[in-house]
Amino acid sequence: MTSAASTPRIRASELVGETWFNIGDKDLSLKDLRGKIVILDFWAFCCVNCLHVLDELRPLEAKYSDVLVTVGVHSPKFDYEAETSAVAAAIERYDIAHPVINDPELITWQAYTARAWPTLVVVDPEGYVVAHLTGEGHVSGLYSLVEQLIEEHDAKGTLHRGEGPYVAPEPVARDLKFPAKAIALGARGSRNGSFLVADTGHHRLVEVADDLETVLQTIGGNGTGEPIDADTAVADPDKISVRGHADGGREIALFNEPHGLALLPDEVAETVGYDVLVADAVNHRLRAVNLSTGEVNTVAGNGVQRLIDSERIQEESNDDTETVDLAPFDAGALETSLSTPWDVQYSSAEGLAIIAMAGTHQLFSYNPMTKELAVYAGTALEGLTDGPADEAWFAQSSGLSIDANGVLWVADAETSAVRYVIPASQTVSKKPEVGTVVGTGLFDFGFRDGDPEEARLQHPLGVTNLPDGSVLIADTYNHAIRRWAPETINPDGTTKPAEVTTVARDLQEPSDILVETDVDGNAVSIVVVETNAHQLVRIAVPEKFLHVDEGAMQVQRPPTKLVAGDVPINISFAAPKGQKLDDRWGDPTQLTISSTPENLLLEGEGRETGLNRQLKLNPEVSEGVLHVTARAAACDGEPGQPIPDSAACHLYQQDWGIPVTIHTDGDEGAHTALDLDLRGIH
Repeated sequence: MTSAASTPRIRASELVGETWFNIGDKDLSLKDLRGKIVILDFWAFCCVNCLHVLDELRPLEAKYSDVLVTVGVHSPKFDYEAETSAVAAAIERYDIAHPVINDPELITWQAYTARAWPTLVVVDPEGYVVAHLTGEGHVSGLYSLVEQLIEEHDAKGTLHRGEGPYVAPEPVARDLKFPAKAIALGARGSRNGSFLVADTGHHRLVEVADDLETVLQTIGGNGTGEPIDADTAVADPDKISVRGHADGGREIALFNEPHGLALLPDEVAETVGYDVLVADAVNHRLRAVNLSTGEVNTVAGNGVQRLIDSERIQEESNDDTETVDLAPFDAGALETSLSTPWDVQYSSAEGLAIIAMAGTHQLFSYNPMTKELAVYAGTALEGLTDGPADEAWFAQSSGLSIDANGVLWVADAETSAVRYVIPASQTVSKKPEVGTVVGTGLFDFGFRDGDPEEARLQHPLGVTNLPDGSVLIADTYNHAIRRWAPETINPDGTTKPAEVTTVARDLQEPSDILVETDVDGNAVSIVVVETNAHQLVRIAVPEKFLHVDEGAMQVQRPPTKLVAGDVPINISFAAPKGQKLDDRWGDPTQLTISSTPENLLLEGEGRETGLNRQLKLNPEVSEGVLHVTARAAACDGEPGQPIPDSAACHLYQQDWGIPVTIHTDGDEGAHTALDLDLRGIH
């Protein structure tokens, strides 16, 4: 399971791409970084796990700023992500304070044999690769690795201290900065017709009037507890508010990239003492806001990012169950870890707030009355699988809506899909049931209207329901508002099939939608949160919808050539210095493998302990995708010594979707084994 100690030193490849950011008017090469410890962060801005790594690296970068340089290598998954302007906006949105190169053709990605987002490659001051790490959660090991490299290269005289190449961009003053979600406040607003907006880039909430521009109040401070005057806000926009976590009044409370908002029913709000729930994404917490006082409190989440409970993994690895325990978490809501909650909606049918837990590809539930937190749907495996809630797979669910019948609708971003969850009270099994109306899987996207089975979206982040039973979709990376309409019966008794149409185009990353109705309940307009235009816009609902077919696409990554028949898969894992594998309950590693199409794998699918397995690939299938999830649990401790009960434990996990082509043995470039690094140290 560990990398071979005799692995030869590998010279780091040059950084090749289209555009550099955050270095001023120049380019950057690895030669320019000689003498520094370099972390290459292969990321895509659609990827929530990549966003986790950005936040994990911030304190590491700050501590070792004189010897360490992080270089982001943006390696797009979706077509839109390759655009220079989109990458520039993402760098601003996520406060990335290190150099970034856009690699739209995946040239540098291929040179470093990256196969998954995120991937970290560590290069020493002499320009040699010393570590290749896949997935998130590696930062504790990076601290010890950086210390080792500092000690080694200080002694050799090859470490150069001093400022790195980062050049900060000029700040821009805006009322809103990358807003993510919004809700209509109704009678609970400061003024009739007002909206509450998650002003994500400013780490605060903003109430705006019906004109969508006039600011009525802000909730979220700047760390001083005092308001910022208008002149200061214009001169230094970053002082408007700061990222952080603090409960208290509107000038005291701090958020960290708040996203989803849910207005509680009057009777629930009166009982619990607050009006709005907030998915505070990067704080990994659920927050509560009293609109009349501006008071903010935390109701769920301990601020520690949740991966997967390692104890539960051990229990699962020792039996044949494929289900996840949906019982409430025993420690209590405030002691339970969340992972990037992206949206939240209150379901009157369930009496629960449902949370899109993007970081673990699940839906959680929170009961404001009892303060109970639970998994509502999803196994935490990434993909598109329908069925009972405890068997369903989601992929970075990012938008939620409840229709008039109590059905939950989900914008499942990474599968470019629209999913739904029928509440338990409406199913025979008395468990929620998951289905899909648009979307086919992790690697299929595009811009196509028509038959929902053939229609394509591109990374949708929002959904909302129209009174006629149709669903509006914030088709974010297509910069469009789309509409799914169910099958209906025409006045003459004929059937009108379900279809997908386009309502509006040429928006800038729409991320959420609200429907405005007249006194008779008819939709008259929609309000769109236009994230990359830093605004809310109102659009009339057209009588006729556009029809678009710009094609279906798949994620374009160079496939791995594998021979047909027996192919072993081997996952390398080396616990960081100061940690050891947690073998107290047996083998602490686990491998889950499936394929698309299903008949690509003749043998080797399923979930078992261990990081090595023999696969048999079908010679009748020419191409497909291998879906691989590897996990390993390690705890603080030294090899050969027992792990103390008080030891901190860590879970390492990565999901790969590996495009493959199948060849006969002897074909040039075809591999007879598949070797992947969960954590490779050279």
